[in-house]
This record gives sequence, structure tokens and C-alpha cells, in this order.
Amino acid sequence: MRKKISSGSTFEQQYAYSRVVVVGDQVLVSGTTGYDYDSMTISDDVVDQTEQCFQNIIQALQTCDSELADVVRIHYILPDKRDFAACAPVLQKHLSEVRPAATMIEAGLLDEAMKIEIEVTAIKKAPKE
Repeated sequence: MRKKISSGSTFEQQYAYSRVVVVGDQVLVSGTTGYDYDSMTISDDVVDQTEQCFQNIIQALQTCDSELADVVRIHYILPDKRDFAACAPVLQKHLSEVRPAATMIEAGLLDEAMKIEIEVTAIKKAPKE
């Protein structure tokens, strides 16, 4: 069974994608940027954007009863690879115990204000009895 979850972002409708797709026990979270969707603002600092990415990802995972501890794969996409080192403390904060398989890619993003985009794959744990 395939379940599509939308955050209601105009980007999702405009570009025909879902924030989260759940297939069986797999949770696929689309590339997530550092926009604060409550205020529709984005910081100009890559570290702040990285933290906001994680807050957005946590919220997306929660919509399908999943969490960061379930993440098995992560992709970081940055327009400037030199910014990645500054993000390390935020990555440690959220993933030091999880340690998913990871890839960092240098590529242009949709909006020049975006300094990082993060995509994750999680495997939901079996419910506890």
C-alpha cells in the first residue's frame, strides 16, 4: 500500500510531489529545505537552515508515526560544498546515535536563498506489543 502525505506547501502542488510517501514500512521524505513554514521565511545562515531542515523533517516523520531514529539513509544537497563543514554540529545533534548511510551532493537548488536541502529514508519500527 502507498500513502502520500502533503504538508500543504505550495511547492508540492506546483511541482507535483508529496512531502512524504509511505510504502509498507519505508518512509520517503522529499528534499526538505530550511524554510520555516509557519512564517514562510528562510534564514540566510546555512547552519540555521540545517536546523530548520531537521525540524521540518521531524514534523514530516511524525505525520506517519516515524522519527529520526528510524532514518537509515540521508542525502545532503548544497549549492556550495564548502558550507557542509559548518553544518556538522547540527548533524551531530540530531544523528550522532542514528548514524544513517549518507551522501553529500553539490548542486544548484530551486531558490538561491536555499543553502541546503535534506532528503531522508526511514524504516518504521514494528509496533511494540
